[in-house]
Amino acid sequence: MRASRVFARLCGLHGAVIEDVYAEGGIVVVHARPRAKERDRCGRCGHRSPGYDRGEGRRRWRALDLGTIQAYVEAEAPRVSCADHGVVVARVPWARHGAWHTRHFEDQAAWLATQTSKSAICRLLRVSWRGVGGILTRVVADRRARVADPLEDLRRIGIDEISYRKGQRYIMGVIDHDSGRLVWAADGRDSTILGEFFVLLGPERCQRIALVSCDQGSWIRSALLTHCPDAVVCMDPFHVVKLAGDALDEVRREVWNLARKRKDATGARWLKGARWALWKAPERLTGRQQAKLSQIQQTNRRLYRAYLLKEQLRVVFHEPSIDGAIEMLDAWIAWAQRSRLPGFVKLAATIRADREAIVATLTHRLSNARMEAANTTIRLITRRAFGFHSAQALIALAMLTLGGLCPPLPGRSLT
Repeated sequence: MRASRVFARLCGLHGAVIEDVYAEGGIVVVHARPRAKERDRCGRCGHRSPGYDRGEGRRRWRALDLGTIQAYVEAEAPRVSCADHGVVVARVPWARHGAWHTRHFEDQAAWLATQTSKSAICRLLRVSWRGVGGILTRVVADRRARVADPLEDLRRIGIDEISYRKGQRYIMGVIDHDSGRLVWAADGRDSTILGEFFVLLGPERCQRIALVSCDQGSWIRSALLTHCPDAVVCMDPFHVVKLAGDALDEVRREVWNLARKRKDATGARWLKGARWALWKAPERLTGRQQAKLSQIQQTNRRLYRAYLLKEQLRVVFHEPSIDGAIEMLDAWIAWAQRSRLPGFVKLAATIRADREAIVATLTHRLSNARMEAANTTIRLITRRAFGFHSAQALIALAMLTLGGLCPPLPGRSLT
C-alpha cells in the first residue's frame, strides 16, 4: 500500500487526495485536498456553489494522534457563494463545518464523553474543556440531521422530570418505550414546556400516541388533556407504592414519638431501628429483620397493620391476572379507608381518584421503569461531571448517551 493511502486511512481522509506529509516541530502535518467531486460545496448544506474567493489561505484541522505524536490535516479553505446560506467556507469531507478537528477526532471525543468525565477527555486527547463542549454540540447536531426522526413512530411514551441542581432546577424528558431511547428533553417542568414537545410532535402524530406512563404530576395531565386527550394514562407503580411507603413511615414516626413522650427510650430506639425491616420487601429481609418484624406484629398491631397495607398494595402490581389485580386494588382501597390510619385513609382517597390510570397500568402492564433508568444515567452523568451550570449542556450529553446519537468509534461500525 502506498504511503499516501496509509496516511489517508490513519487520519480519516476519505474523499481526499494526499499531497504531502512531513514532520514539523514534533507533530505530523498531512497536506490534503478534496477530490474533484467534493470541491466547491457549501459547508452547511453541501450543495455545489460557485467559488467566491480563496478565504484566509491554508487551514489546519487536528486529527487523531499517530501513537504519541499529534497529527494535523492542512488544506486550502476557499469560500463559496451558496444560494441559501450566502458566503461560507467550502465543505471538506474530513471535518464538520466550523470545526477545527476532523470527524474521526470529534467522533472519538463524543464517544468518550458518554463513558468518562470531561477532564479525562481533555487530558487524553489534549484539548481544552471548552473545545470538548463545542465538539459535543456539533456531533449532536450532525447526528440529529443524519438519523431518522425519533418522533416519527411514537406510540407509547414515558414522561418524568429529574433535579440536576440545587434550587429546584429540573430537566424534563420523554422516552419511547418501544425503542428505549430518550427522544426529547427540556429545561424546566410545567405544562407549558411539555406542551412544546407536543407542538413539535404535531396534531397528527399526537393522535397516534396510545399510552403514556407518568407519575401523579398535575402539569403532565394538563398537557396531555390539551394535546393528547385520547391517550391512555398509566400511573407508574413505583410512585404509587412509594406513597404507601410514605404513609407507613408516617405511622412509624407517630408510634416512635408516642414512645418518646412516654419516656420509653428503649422502645423509641428499638422502633427507630425497625425502619429498614418495615421498608424492605419480605423476600429481601435478613434474619434479624424478620425477627424484628415478627416482634412488631406481636407488640404493635397499628404499625403492623400499616406494614400489611403497604405490602398488599405492592402485591397488587405483581398479580399476573388483570381481573384479579383490579379486584385486589378495589379491596385494598376499601381496607385502607376503614384502617383508622390517617395517612392510609388519605392515600385511599388519592388512589380512588387515580383509579382509572392505575387500572390502565394493570391492564397494559406499562410502567415508567425505562424513564427511571434514564434518570439514573442522567444522575451518573451529572455526578461524573461534578454538576452542570447549564441545563443545555446536560441535555446535549443526555441525548448523546440515551438518544441513540452517540457515533461509533472511528473504524468501527455501529452495533
